[in-house]
Amino acid sequence: MTDAERTETNDSITATYRETETERLLEFVTEHPSAGGGTAAIAQNREGYAMLKVRPTADGDELERYYGFDMALDHVGELLEVSPTELPVPDAAADMGM
Repeated sequence: MTDAERTETNDSITATYRETETERLLEFVTEHPSAGGGTAAIAQNREGYAMLKVRPTADGDELERYYGFDMALDHVGELLEVSPTELPVPDAAADMGM
């Protein structure tokens, strides 16, 4: 794990925050019983001022863009079939969004 990578786990959901050369990524993986397992990701440019992109995976195609982190988390919750309040968020990702 690099200095820029952080992982949080809540029940059966794991969230990993990391930075690439161009993006900040928050990836979710779940084995949640209602979802049967799944993945979703939120991406933002490295500078941290652009809209958030929700994707099915970190390198997947963009599904939707949001200004607010809460809205992006709502979409991730829908994709994973869990309440957004169940999604763990590492401290390093808490400032994502505009």
